[in-house]
Amino acid sequence: MANLVYKRVSTDQQSTDRQNLVLAEAGIEDPVVFEEQAGTSSRLHPLQRPKFGELLTYARPGDTVHISEMFRLVRGTGHILDVLDVLHRDRLALRIHDGAFSAMDLTARHPRTGELLSTVKFKVQTLAAAGELQRDLQRELTYDGLRAAEAKGNKGGRRPAVTAAKAIAVRAAYLGGQSIAALARNHRVSRGAIRTAVADLMPEHATVAPEDAPAPELPVVLDMPGKVADFLRAADLEPAERAVLDQGVSVRRGQGYTLLVSAVPAVHRQLLDRCQPLDNAAAIPAQRKARREYANRVSTLGDLRPEHHS
Repeated sequence: MANLVYKRVSTDQQSTDRQNLVLAEAGIEDPVVFEEQAGTSSRLHPLQRPKFGELLTYARPGDTVHISEMFRLVRGTGHILDVLDVLHRDRLALRIHDGAFSAMDLTARHPRTGELLSTVKFKVQTLAAAGELQRDLQRELTYDGLRAAEAKGNKGGRRPAVTAAKAIAVRAAYLGGQSIAALARNHRVSRGAIRTAVADLMPEHATVAPEDAPAPELPVVLDMPGKVADFLRAADLEPAERAVLDQGVSVRRGQGYTLLVSAVPAVHRQLLDRCQPLDNAAAIPAQRKARREYANRVSTLGDLRPEHHS
């Protein structure tokens, strides 16, 4: 009987270090590892992910599938039940080594009907809904914290290694002829931190752009339908895409809402590409309509003046 280990991370910036630790502590014998390519979306149904598909093809009745925690494999309740049905069909055991699901026997089925026990299904649905609620609350709290900080004049992100008070001396010394390397040694910071502090004083910053160089894109505010915004908030986005979405302003519209998103046209087009699944036949009509509305607004961005397109 083989031990099949499944691992996945949502973005290229994440690592499997924590999963490796949990699985190593579990003492799995002779593991056969199936690891998704970094950045494989959690919105993609597990049964459609390449490496999980390879795992199911490789598996034989009696094998055990090991994961560090349930949400490495699935997110929504429907996905969980789909996967449990397939594992039952292929007579595979599932072992979760961390998190709320680790204490549950997810393979318990009715002795006569063979269906998942109603008590197990209820626990699965409840824990999955609680997980989704936790992620939504974390996003809301992060958004509220950033807005509160902005109201006080603070910006998010790391504090600069060269403080404002120290930057005056650094800039004066740089203008006096000290090198980047010497300033970094004297102030015990990286050369990159010094370059950031004197970026506008460096020779390349003063280079005049060619007359025929294209003008930089300016931010444009578009009304993003709430159904589109809800879909994107749960998607795996690039940092720039996530930032403009988090900084959007919600405006109540009837029973729903719209999100005022300020971004350069290129980012609007990227967000439109991200919500392509809403235009599929599987999407509900209201979602398809919402995406078409957003697509129509994005299509007007040939004129790049920073005005509000509603």
